[in-house]
Amino acid sequence: MATNVVKQIRRNTRRKFSADEKIRIVVESLRGEISISELCRREGIQPSLFYRWSKQFLEAGKNGLTRETKRDASDDEVRELKSENEQLKISLAEAHLAVLRYKKASARKRPVQADASRNETGGARRGGAFTVFGAQDPA
Repeated sequence: MATNVVKQIRRNTRRKFSADEKIRIVVESLRGEISISELCRREGIQPSLFYRWSKQFLEAGKNGLTRETKRDASDDEVRELKSENEQLKISLAEAHLAVLRYKKASARKRPVQADASRNETGGARRGGAFTVFGAQDPA
């Protein structure tokens, strides 16, 4: 019970460092003016915590430098890609409509028996016209 109270007090009194403070400490160590152990003592942090911050700092810098080779898309490129995407969607929709029109036209040309209530594939007819993808012939 007493250990829980002590842990709770430590958690509540734990010092939290902002990102700017962490960067300041790591950059100060990189200058090499003072030893890391002395810096950690002065700032009141454990060396393991300092090395963790240092690793994160250097990894972030590494990612920033390597990202240039990947080349992020500019605003103009994004707009161009969005425009191309929209044109492709329109083209696909037009092609889909052309396929539907072709299927309807070919279904009308097929001879239909007058007394048959079902088409050749066993599907039902509606109002004398075959349905394609659930849509009825508007004529």
